Amino acid sequence: MIYFLKGNGAGDSKNFMKRKKTREVKVGSVGVGGNNPVRVQSMTNTDTRDAEKTLEQIAELALAGCELVRVAVPDDKAALSLQTILQSSPVPVIADIHFDHRLALRAIETGINGLRLNPGNIGDEKKVNRVVDAAKAASVPIRIGVNSGSVDKKILRKHGGPTPEAMVESAMEHIHILEQRNFDLIKVSLKSSSVLSTIAAYELIAKRRDYPLHIGITEAGTPMRGAVKSGVGLGILLYQGMGDTLRVSLTGDPVDEMLVAWEILRSLSLRQRGPEIISCPTCGRTEIDLVSMAVAVEEKLKSVDKVFTVAVMGCVVNGPGEAREADIGLAGGRDCGIIFKKGQIVRKVRGESLLPEFMKELDAYLGLT
Repeated sequence: MIYFLKGNGAGDSKNFMKRKKTREVKVGSVGVGGNNPVRVQSMTNTDTRDAEKTLEQIAELALAGCELVRVAVPDDKAALSLQTILQSSPVPVIADIHFDHRLALRAIETGINGLRLNPGNIGDEKKVNRVVDAAKAASVPIRIGVNSGSVDKKILRKHGGPTPEAMVESAMEHIHILEQRNFDLIKVSLKSSSVLSTIAAYELIAKRRDYPLHIGITEAGTPMRGAVKSGVGLGILLYQGMGDTLRVSLTGDPVDEMLVAWEILRSLSLRQRGPEIISCPTCGRTEIDLVSMAVAVEEKLKSVDKVFTVAVMGCVVNGPGEAREADIGLAGGRDCGIIFKKGQIVRKVRGESLLPEFMKELDAYLGLT
């Protein structure tokens, strides 16, 4: 279950944010841009030619909150596999294609929900026309995706490197190719591994066109570094009102991208999914193994999509107050702890029994017992 936040309370950051109005496009059954919420996207890292493995990962991603998924299509076998994937995928599928217009045509023939390709890189005018005509006939949107590492050499020379201006010029070249053919089912992304360059590029493109923007920090890195860079970069863009779909790019299991993506959206009061876990950083007053307890609670709730607050606190200063404010919480102290529900003390528990008893209360709260 996914919640869209509509309120504008006194402390709601949406009082300060005004989303840039963009056109709406449909990626399969999912609306992007316009009045739709910011959509969460990811990309499989399986071999697309292995439809079974790819579908397994798509199912895991969907369970974790992914709403759109992109798959690599490097050759004919991968393109043929799309038909099987599309038949069972729980979310719309986007084909990632480079250089070969024939793969784009095959993907459209299978019923693909979207394409990620740069029209200037798939061949001569005749080949581009064939792809655009097929996409238009099937109402398949095309995402133009410019990364700092893939900017055309002549543009790099002109700007002295992959600057934000260079990325925007490259994107505009591809956009013009589609616009000249009266094709407007367009999404745009401008990604760099530099947070500041990415932000500047999106600020520039947002002034030029009103197509939906897919935002992300590319090659962000391993989970900790990637989460930080993505949180900063995407947070700033979203706060400025930009971003219709987003992907957190992490080196590792793409399912991990979902948690970071949803926490970014939650932190800006844009959308909610799953519980918010509040836990203290520990200090010299902590007298329980709070770190292990918080990790265990987070792991238990990893696949829960119900929206509520959980507090796991470890000292007598802030613990009782935070636990009392949460929907369900515990505050641990020397040799004992208190479990709260909706502001009321449920019971006091001996220290060694605190975590097991709290887990039982969580099960009860979730209706699992």
